[in-house]
Amino acid sequence: MSIPFKDNAEMEAGGTAAFLRLLPGAHDRERRGAILQVNGRGSPVEFTYNRVDLPASALWRPDQLQREVAKTLAASLFEATRRTPLVIICLAAEIPPALFGEDLDVKIPVCRVAPEPDLEPAPSGGEDVLTGGRSLHLFWRPHLPAPQSPPRRLVATLSGRGLLLEPFDRMLEGLEEAFRADASADEVR
Repeated sequence: MSIPFKDNAEMEAGGTAAFLRLLPGAHDRERRGAILQVNGRGSPVEFTYNRVDLPASALWRPDQLQREVAKTLAASLFEATRRTPLVIICLAAEIPPALFGEDLDVKIPVCRVAPEPDLEPAPSGGEDVLTGGRSLHLFWRPHLPAPQSPPRRLVATLSGRGLLLEPFDRMLEGLEEAFRADASADEVR
């Protein structure tokens, strides 16, 4: 018989935040992606990763191919996650607005984070925050949630703890470790 329990950090925030990264891979034709879900204290709850190879076809325009690969990789990560987060957080420099505006219809809020020097023109639905001594602009999609909504409270909690950028660095290390382990497993087979 198991003992029923709830994780207080997750309950405090009302759920998890999913940090999304889409990156170049080990070679020119590979793209890697990951989702790290964390609770309100920044502790990892779930890590999902995948990679795709770009098709070797002259039929694609280069910009169209990159966009299609980003869409395919993001969709594969969304399908593989076991938990439904309250919000998806990504870097504005890595994730173009069209991914969540035109290519994928995501049913939860998306928050694209831009450090001040990287700011793009601010559309409506954004806000500025100060976290970990850095000024950030948050671009919300489809719109800026209400201040007391669970997604916005979770982002505010993470921001207050200086955790709006730090998980992206952890994800790089997680991807390196995961793909190194995958390569070792392939060598054994």
